[in-house]
Amino acid sequence: MAPMSDHPGEQAAQDPIKLLAIRETDLSLDEVFRAVGDDASGGTALFVGTVRNHDGGADVDALGYSSHPSAEAEMRRVAEKVVAEYPVRALAAVHRVGDLRVGDLAVVVAVSCPHRGEAFEACRKLIDDLKHEVPIWKHQKFSDGTEEWVGAC
Repeated sequence: MAPMSDHPGEQAAQDPIKLLAIRETDLSLDEVFRAVGDDASGGTALFVGTVRNHDGGADVDALGYSSHPSAEAEMRRVAEKVVAEYPVRALAAVHRVGDLRVGDLAVVVAVSCPHRGEAFEACRKLIDDLKHEVPIWKHQKFSDGTEEWVGAC
């Protein structure tokens, strides 16, 4: 974990990874936000990824996510790297799998840190690394009848 001051409120949290999950059910912003609540944090950054109605200039009609059985373990590995690099007080990440509709929440991640800049940076690192390293695949069906698989988130 990144160095912190001697103030007791800025000492490392026992286990800053509060919630990691891959779910077939709707995601909750409130659940993720509550999971990263921490009295010693001055900044909390939350990212929400939603299903959009287009991709690459084509209209999206349907979308599904699937994951490898190792996906949650990979999420933990990514989260542990973020915790080691930033002064994270609390971290949470949940990702949907299954069939989703336009507007549905696909992924919600949040990070609390002593200061806002650290929270923004850690949250961006978390979502970027989840997207690139966790084995979750997106299957898009377009209105013109074509389909596309996109690797990792």
